[in-house]
Amino acid sequence: MLGDLGTAGLAAGLVAAPLSALLWLRVALAGAPARPARLATLGALLAAAAAGAALETALLAHDFSVRFVAENGGRHVPTYYAVTSLWSAMDGSLVLWLLVLTGYGALLARGRPDRLRAYAMVVVSVVGTGFFALSTFAANPFRAVDPVPLDGPGPNPLLQQHPAMGLHPPLLYAGYLGMLVPFALALAAPLAGQAGRRWVRVARPWALVAWCTLTAGIVLGAWWSYAVLGWGGYWAWDPVENASLLPWLTTTAFLHTSLGGRGRERWNQILACAGFLLVLLGTFLTRSGAVASVHAFTESPLGPILLGFVLLAVLAATVLAGRHQPTPVPGSTPLWSRHSAVLVNAVLLVTVTATVLVGTVLPLLTEPLTGDRTSVGPAYYHRTAVPLAVVVLLLAGLPPALRARTRAETVRRVALPGAAALGTVATIGLLSRPGPAALTAFGAAAFVLTGLVAARARPRAAVLGHAGLALLAVGVAASSTYARADERTLRVGETLRVADVSARLVSVQRVAPDGRMTVRARLEVSSGGSGHPATPTLRYDPARDMAVTVPAIDDGLRRDVYLTLLAVAEDGGSATVRLAVNPLVGLVWAGGAVGTAGGVLALADAARRRRRPEAVGDAPVAAGVSP
Repeated sequence: MLGDLGTAGLAAGLVAAPLSALLWLRVALAGAPARPARLATLGALLAAAAAGAALETALLAHDFSVRFVAENGGRHVPTYYAVTSLWSAMDGSLVLWLLVLTGYGALLARGRPDRLRAYAMVVVSVVGTGFFALSTFAANPFRAVDPVPLDGPGPNPLLQQHPAMGLHPPLLYAGYLGMLVPFALALAAPLAGQAGRRWVRVARPWALVAWCTLTAGIVLGAWWSYAVLGWGGYWAWDPVENASLLPWLTTTAFLHTSLGGRGRERWNQILACAGFLLVLLGTFLTRSGAVASVHAFTESPLGPILLGFVLLAVLAATVLAGRHQPTPVPGSTPLWSRHSAVLVNAVLLVTVTATVLVGTVLPLLTEPLTGDRTSVGPAYYHRTAVPLAVVVLLLAGLPPALRARTRAETVRRVALPGAAALGTVATIGLLSRPGPAALTAFGAAAFVLTGLVAARARPRAAVLGHAGLALLAVGVAASSTYARADERTLRVGETLRVADVSARLVSVQRVAPDGRMTVRARLEVSSGGSGHPATPTLRYDPARDMAVTVPAIDDGLRRDVYLTLLAVAEDGGSATVRLAVNPLVGLVWAGGAVGTAGGVLALADAARRRRRPEAVGDAPVAAGVSP
């Protein structure tokens, strides 16, 4: 019954989405009333909601006649993780994807039904049609199972270890699909005539929503990786991690170039298109089985179809965007100016994007040619992308100086941050010799933070955005440079030491509730004269035949003490334990939170300005994460 309802929902969406595209095209070409088109758009949203509700109900009711529930549900799964099972595997995640996509479409359809919005809705509806077709025919989670099993294995055990899984994928999807709206508006602008001139002003708030949610999703994903996977890190330059970073970089660049100023029309259009094209590429990487990753779904037949989506979208963007020829702006731009800084920032962010993109797709390109997949590890990104990112961070400290009206004021505004940066580099370099990349990052962060505080920089959104970036840079540089770790097999009573932290193995305990073996190592951790217990754990899931490591993390402002249980002896007399001391990891999460808060504040500022009458034109300079 639930399977039939879900399939009917997908089928209804497959009718409503193309109908919406045709009706919106009629609005754009003939000026027809928008009400029928809006109703079709709402119908697509209701169809996606019905499919999502049917699948969630099947998961909670343990209806194992539905294939997705039989493969990813289980009677032993707690209710919270039964709900999040919807996006624990590919077919269910596409239902959530459709729900978010049609939600954005319904919101966009509520606005003024001019030609710009009508053409943009055509693009959104066409994309929705493609994903409805994909979910209905190639990845339908509602197919029946015969015979019906009595129970299911539950979702991947890794996805049942941390509550962040309830927010991380939905936030990522909200970020990814939020970029569809600027993409659609950029393609609609050349077709919309006079109305198309205002596309950047319309697109900017949508880009801010996408940027905020994607930033929060990436940071939550890093936190999940740190807290669940047991390796002690939070970013491994994994291809699927990179797939989330790529559109974030281009959207960040778009938020800068869209801050008013003539002569950036081509940049705005390219960046708005690139953001969603990279989302489609990331969708291909995640759901095709083309890359091996703990974040990716298993191999599926969707690869060629998704690759076709990517190629069609690139072709459409090239043809439509190529029709728009911006009017050249006469005169030259001073080298030391806000306009030049914005363009340099955009060039650097695009260069970082290209660098990460090459490292991500190179293994896929070389395998058909050589028969072997080229390995691109973190060292490549540390040598190429990281130095460029440090230069971007330095640029984030320039806005106070760029707003100066005289040369003397410029020098004054640069002097104190420059002195702080040099002092930081000298002090840290003499005390610890962390290496050029980390040392430069510390100096750049000091430059940014001191400049923002000294100049009392405005707007507030930009201050928070750049301060968050600086805090994150300090956290990344400190935790990657000064982290210390060791692993050893300890007998009961023996001690493992890293820096001034020691961990003594007290006992090893085994329990097997419901046949699911859990092994705990009880350790006494001593640091700075104080002690506390820690219990890293290994859990075996027989349904998935997987052992999951659950680390014990004592987090603090100055450093985290991170303990992982790797193996235990059969007699319980010894255990292999990894002890890591990770300094200032908390600044990574704090920086992400502060940066996201800056984006939310920029969005609130944009909403307040929209309530004031404005002339049609470029977006005002006051909002966003400015360079």
